[in-house]
Amino acid sequence: MSVRVRFAPSPTGYVHIGSLRTALYNYLFAKGNENGKYILRIEDTDRTRLVEGAVENMLEAMEWAGVNHDEGPVLLDGQISETGDFGPYVQSDRLEIYKKHIETLLEKGHAYYCFCTKERLDQVREQQKANGETPKYDGHCRDIDLEEARKRAAAGESYVIRLKLPVNRDIMFDDVVRGKVVVNTNDVDDQVLIKTDGFPTYHFAVIVDDHHMGITHVIRGEEWLPSTPKHVYMYEAFGWDAPRYVHLPNILNSEKKKLSKRHGDVAVKDFKEKGYLPEALVNYISLLGWSPEDNSEIMSIEEIISKFSLERVSKSGGVFDVEKLNWINSHYLKEADLDRLTELASRYFVEGGYVSEDEIKDKWDWMKSIISATREKLDYLKQVVDYIPLFLGETVDMEDENAKEMVELDHVPDMLEVFKGKILESEELTKDSTKKILKAVQKETGHKGKNLFMPVRVAVSGQCHGPDLNEMLVILGKDLISKRIDFVKNNYCK
Repeated sequence: MSVRVRFAPSPTGYVHIGSLRTALYNYLFAKGNENGKYILRIEDTDRTRLVEGAVENMLEAMEWAGVNHDEGPVLLDGQISETGDFGPYVQSDRLEIYKKHIETLLEKGHAYYCFCTKERLDQVREQQKANGETPKYDGHCRDIDLEEARKRAAAGESYVIRLKLPVNRDIMFDDVVRGKVVVNTNDVDDQVLIKTDGFPTYHFAVIVDDHHMGITHVIRGEEWLPSTPKHVYMYEAFGWDAPRYVHLPNILNSEKKKLSKRHGDVAVKDFKEKGYLPEALVNYISLLGWSPEDNSEIMSIEEIISKFSLERVSKSGGVFDVEKLNWINSHYLKEADLDRLTELASRYFVEGGYVSEDEIKDKWDWMKSIISATREKLDYLKQVVDYIPLFLGETVDMEDENAKEMVELDHVPDMLEVFKGKILESEELTKDSTKKILKAVQKETGHKGKNLFMPVRVAVSGQCHGPDLNEMLVILGKDLISKRIDFVKNNYCK
């Protein structure tokens, strides 16, 4: 039997980091199994929470991350289409399927009409709370005769349809991460399956859809664990084989609480906007709840697929550590193609007002050289805007007292004059030629190491530390270097 897994989000907003992790683990498991299929299904039956454009945004986010599905909705020329033989893949297009199957449960006595009003349900729950009991439906309508219930519904009385769980029965299932789980039905609510608007709830639609789409493993967040006994019972009621369940641990914030949008950037688009590379984010997200046997940290998607196993998914939540993400992303930035990084970073030059859209082509080499000089310092590409001013202007601002003290040393004015002269004499500034110039200055003045390189760096940038000195000199060019040295000598040197 081939593995078939699915990611089934609701189109209620942005793609959360937790959603990406769930989708990724489904994707990794499918791709790690021969002929495995990863399906995307849109669960849009809660009509009150739909957000316009959410499906398109989700598809774009997943495409950016490289977590691409084999079946389900796709964007073609800006329009949503579908690919695969098990559709429709959007729940609101499957209503007739749900109507057929809810009738089966009603006829078998595994579901019933409930006519309780919201006011009555609220009163029941408040009384249960007052009695120290767990609030849940009290079964008031469980024993209404089916024909009578149908007549009341046909007469226009408002209703929902609920699952009729057996009384005082243990339901058991094996979870790949949690092991054996046993829950007594007395501790579980008679779940609403069909709402008053005629749409199925998640709990009903997910069973029907997973069965008809041949899902073999349900890999989802641990928040769904309490609902799983109801799902297991519905499979039994239909006479269907249940899939294997895999409940993933939550992603936690630094305070060891579930990551939420109240804690800063948690949307995939937030990281995309800042200039994180998708392969770096996916690499990091893969490690939030799973680790390979060899404890590797930097891995390509192909390596992750080859090493991934559900058995190594942790029970405890992984803490989202931005510093660790930055470390991984900085590794990828150092290894990435410079033209690709320049393409991605060009927007930040434009947003900062350093380059116009029309100038991108003409200033491509200049932007590329800045990326090359600074990428060793970047956690993510948007940070390049902090360095761009270093390469603009004829004057220099000292960043701190240490920088000022460096150019106030007695030997600095004469040494800088020698350096400037050799810069101006040079036919062309390249990394190799600037290295030779610095060696020549060392030989002529006798100054070397920190006493040579640090004053030169401060004189041309105002900083004791920063981008590669030779690359910075090439970008600045002879004219700016000369003018900056004159400025520093006139304003800072003793």
